[in-house]
Amino acid sequence: MIRPNKHAHPDKTLMSAATVILRRVKARRSEKFDDLRKVLVSHEPDAASLFLPAVNLLFLLGLIEYRKKNDTFEYVGN
Repeated sequence: MIRPNKHAHPDKTLMSAATVILRRVKARRSEKFDDLRKVLVSHEPDAASLFLPAVNLLFLLGLIEYRKKNDTFEYVGN
């Protein structure tokens, strides 16, 4: 669910998926695309469809950047 409401499961929302991704990238500074997707699916299997929207949100907030050459996401936030 992209926009949470009172009936949404907390682990199946865009904000939860973005938080899982951000914690992983922030801890490692850089993470491969496939590995990051596996981390999200291992946290919540039903959240796999939220991977790209969560990455887009973090990119728009200026917290991560995608490095095409290495196929990795890099943490660039403060």
